Order: sequence, then structure tokens, then C-alpha cells
Amino acid sequence: MSTPQLSRLNLLSLICAGTLSACAVGPDFKEPEAPKTSSYTETALSKRLTSAPGVPGGGEQEFVEGADIEAQWWELYKSPELDALIKKALEQNPNLGAADAALRAAQENVNVQIGSQYFPAIGVGANALRQKQPSAVYGLNYGADTYNLYNAIVNVIYQLDVFGGARRAVEGSRAQAEVAQFQLEGAYFSLTANVVTSAVKEAALRAQMQATEEILKAQTNLAEVTEKQLAIGTVSKVDVTSQRTLVSSSQVDLFNYERNLAFARNQLAVLVGEIPSNANIARFDLANLHLPEKLPLSVPSSLVRQRPDVRAAEAQLKAQNAFVGVATANLLPQFNITGSIGAAALTSANLFGPNSSLWALGGGILQSLFQGGALLAQRRGAIANYERAAFQYQATVLKAFQEVADALRALETGAQALKSASDAEHYAYEALDLVQQQYKLGTASYLAVLYCQNQYQIAKVKSVSAQVTRFSDIAALFAALGGGWWNREGPAFKPKDIANKDQNETSGKN
Repeated sequence: MSTPQLSRLNLLSLICAGTLSACAVGPDFKEPEAPKTSSYTETALSKRLTSAPGVPGGGEQEFVEGADIEAQWWELYKSPELDALIKKALEQNPNLGAADAALRAAQENVNVQIGSQYFPAIGVGANALRQKQPSAVYGLNYGADTYNLYNAIVNVIYQLDVFGGARRAVEGSRAQAEVAQFQLEGAYFSLTANVVTSAVKEAALRAQMQATEEILKAQTNLAEVTEKQLAIGTVSKVDVTSQRTLVSSSQVDLFNYERNLAFARNQLAVLVGEIPSNANIARFDLANLHLPEKLPLSVPSSLVRQRPDVRAAEAQLKAQNAFVGVATANLLPQFNITGSIGAAALTSANLFGPNSSLWALGGGILQSLFQGGALLAQRRGAIANYERAAFQYQATVLKAFQEVADALRALETGAQALKSASDAEHYAYEALDLVQQQYKLGTASYLAVLYCQNQYQIAKVKSVSAQVTRFSDIAALFAALGGGWWNREGPAFKPKDIANKDQNETSGKN
């Protein structure tokens, strides 16, 4: 290609670069300020929670204000089975994989926008043509000419981004990619929290089953004693049937626990991305779960930077802000440059000869005068979408602070409830044991035994429920604070085959 042709291409490139540095119409995005508050709750929290020694979930706990959250916060439960289950879920959960694919698609869409908005469209073509034309088309009368025509040409089309519409479009695409990024992080921490709470639920059901089995065994033994006493005439038939009714009722409760336990294990299987029959889920027990002694409590001003849903809402606000700029730029004149460089000759040998070159350079401007108000309506719609995104952002922030406040109060009252429930269970057991001994000696009525049995069963179930609540509320707090995803190393979703490939490549290098 000749030097003049190169100069013209360089000029076109300079023009393109110059337009990219021009101002962009529409509002520049400003990051929303964090809520001005120093506390999550209406009244002050106790830094140290009430403890219930000797009971699962009753250990000492305290809040550590300003402490950061670990990426693998679930490791604080000190359960190898739970760690392995979450690792498996992060490799196989299909919803997490779908969120990861959505992020990659959004990132590629950014590249599409950059390529189509920032750079000229350049195409190259070549053709060979044999044709016959009569001399009359040239104003001659000698007959007709038959000849070959060869040409090769490079076409360039570029729309100047004078008012920044292209830059706003790319800015909006990048913001939408950020939305997908934080939706992936949200799926990550939701998955880990759901696995933890589901594992705790399974442990709770096992504890409730064990408590019910113990109660059922005691009730069955007492039913046998009552039947013997009926035989010697010291109790009535009503006493025997009442005790047998209580036994049957406890058996119904036991069957319900077994059903719910199966449901919980099926849910865990789905969370790890497997069908229930092939999941091989480990068994979880409350006694094997450790209660974290230190609970990190982020400062309120950092919550909006930690919560993926808040960050996604902010990115959506940024995208809608950029689209207002796009709609504004569409109201203004559109400038474009076209150019072509090539060669034409009657023979292929002369196609790139000194006398075969051709070129064209042109520019144009287009200003829309009337489209039925469509462009103005598009801009008004873009502004309305921005306002909607702003309200949605505010709602998401309010929800985030509400969830943290709820989790903190739940932890505080849950610790107190566990202490009271543990005491109630202890006293109810002592009362039942004493009245059963008195009943066997004939110094207490059967109604007293029946009453104490009911009281102990209620107290036992409440105690187990309070233990479960303590472990679940901790997971809820970590989830409400954002889950520590910002401290994680590596991607949120890493399928097992990719992980093994990376490991094998690393081993090969060693």
C-alpha cells in the first residue's frame, strides 16, 4: 500500500481516537453514600451473649465490632463433614454454575460493545469479473468490448462518538457485567448459607428424634407398669388407655421427624448437585458442631460494600444512569466517516500496479427532525428506569440493614431462650423422675405422672429447638453481613473437572 494511502488511514485513526476523548452527554454516575448510622439496632447490644454451659449451642459468645469476616466462615463450626459438603456444593451446584455462565456472557457482551462502538468497521473484498459492454455506453459506435476486471478494496465505516453515546453504551454494558458479578457472589454466599442451615436442620431433626425416642421408651415402660398395676387393681382402665394414647402420639411424632429428616437430606443432595440416591451425604449431629466464640460485626458504613445484593443494585443504578446518556446522545446529530482504499485492473498481474489504485473518503451528518416523539419518549423512559433503579437500591439497602438487625436480635434473644429452655428441661426431668418413683410406690397419682410427662416432653423439644436456633442464627448473621466473599481466593464457581485440571498442571510443573 502506498504512503499516501497509509497517511489517510492514520488520519482516520487519529480522528477516531480524538472522538473517544470528547465529553459524554448525560449525568456522570456518583456512588451512593452509605447510610449515616453507627448502629444496626434501635437499642444497644450486649457484647457478650448469655451462655448455657453443658448444652450444645450454649457456649460463650461475644461480638467483635469492626472485625472482618473470613471467606470460609463456615469453618468456624469446626465440622470436617460440613467443610467437605460445602466444597462439593461449590463444585457441582447447577444454580451457581448458571450464575457463573451468566457472568461470562455479560463480560463478553462488554467486548461486543467495545468492538462495535469504539472501533471502525473494516471489511476487505475482492472479485474478478468478465463482462461485455457496447461502445455506445461511452458514446462510441465501434461495436462492443469484452474484458476482465479485477479489483480488491478495503472499506472503512466509523461513526464519530462526538457526544459520548458510544461511551455511555459501553459504560452501561460494564455496569450490567458488574450486576452479573455480584449476582454470582450472591449465589455463592446463599449456597454456603443454605448448606449450613440445611445441615443444622438435619442435626436438629436427629436430636429431636433422639429426644422423642427417649421419651417414647420411658412412656412405654410406664405403660407396662400401669398394665401390671391394672392387673392387681391399683389403677383403672382409663389410666392404661391414657398412657397408651401418649405412647401412640409420641410414635406419630417420631414418624414425622423421620420424614422431615429424609426431606432435609434430599435438600442437601440437591444443594451439592446430586440426586438423593447417589449423594452419600454425611450424618450431622448438634454435638459435633462447634459454636463460634467470636462473632465479627462489621461497621454499618461498610455493609453496603459487602452485601452482593446491594452492590448488584448499585451496578444496576449505574447501568440505567449510562442509558440515560445513550438516549440523550440519540437526540443529537450523528456523525460518520466512510473510506475505501483499493485497486482495480484489467489483468490480475496489474492489480497492484502503480496505476491501479483507487480510494474514496467521505463524511456525513444526520440530525433527526421528526420521529413521532420516539427519541424523546426513549429518554423519558430511560430517566424513569433510572429512578426505579434508585428506589430499588434504597429498598435493598433498607432490607440489608433490617436483616442484620434481625440477626443480631435473634442471637441475643436466642441465647437467653436457650438458657431458659435448658433450665426448664432440667427441672422438668427432675420432676418427672420424682413423680414416677412416687407413682411406683403408690404415693402419687397417675394424673401427676401424665402431667409431668407432658411437661418434660414439651421442655425437651423446646430445648432442642433452642439449640438449633443458636446455630442457624449464626449462619443468618454471616449471610446478612455479606458472607466474606471479598476475602475469597479464586473464583466463586470452579467445577471439579477444571479444578482437577489446574491441580494436574500444577503438579506437572513441580
